[in-house]
Amino acid sequence: MLGLKLFHTTKSGMTEVRPHLAEVEADVQGLVEANMEALLGVTFLASEYSTGPVHGGRIDSLGLDENGSPVIIEYKRGVDSGVINQGLFYLSWLMDHRAEFERLVRDRLGVTAAAQVLWSGPRLICVAGDFTRYDVHAVREHRRSIDLVRYRLFGSDLFGLETVASVSSRLPVSRCVRRQAAGPGGGGQSMALVELAQAVDESLLGLGDGVNCVQRKMYRAYQRLRNFACVCTPQRTKLLVYLKVDPKQVDLVPGFTRDVTGLGHHGTGDLEVQLRTLRDVERVQELFRMSYAAA
Repeated sequence: MLGLKLFHTTKSGMTEVRPHLAEVEADVQGLVEANMEALLGVTFLASEYSTGPVHGGRIDSLGLDENGSPVIIEYKRGVDSGVINQGLFYLSWLMDHRAEFERLVRDRLGVTAAAQVLWSGPRLICVAGDFTRYDVHAVREHRRSIDLVRYRLFGSDLFGLETVASVSSRLPVSRCVRRQAAGPGGGGQSMALVELAQAVDESLLGLGDGVNCVQRKMYRAYQRLRNFACVCTPQRTKLLVYLKVDPKQVDLVPGFTRDVTGLGHHGTGDLEVQLRTLRDVERVQELFRMSYAAA
């Protein structure tokens, strides 16, 4: 994003909209907290959350992502190498205070959400004006799920985010695929469906860097900052994939794509794709790319 130039078009020509940092850190925090779901795919839970007298700190923002993983978000106006260590300190506190976090979720989102909190991969998202190459190297040395996100303000009404680095602490995706192909009942699936699931996995991972896999009981999610694809446990003859694509922008094909806006289903996304053969994986590539770009 630092190399991105943005221009405002007028009848007389174009005027460059120059990027700039926020006046104070609180301005960045306020923007993200007020629009956390749209920006990060995270449901806002609390701001300036106290870690108590022993730890003596305050977590900038607490949230819950689309897959039920706890999320800590820390902000810095400019460049500050301490943001990662600060966030890791709070992640350790969080893992030692699971019951307290689940109570917070229950109070804000209800009993069902609290019962489904996914503790296998709590996340740290650091939002700052920029990061050094040492920061990027440091997050890759930790066995934690960490996203480094650079922000910029453009003019008075545009806000941009760019993922600088994204590291996952979860299982390797190949293990996710094998586990899901076996099905929750342990009965296993046909080799054709296993191969289909592996082909979908390769396609989604091949879309770009920084793709993480989150395994839940009934689906696995592929995410950047946000989910862009959810692959459900294989059925008898097909694989259901849900994408973050507006169904109104797609020519729906009966038996292949379906608008599930407002309909209950596992995972996230309003466009359902039904895959039965490896040829269907070729057909769906453009939709995969659209969903990845949207995330």
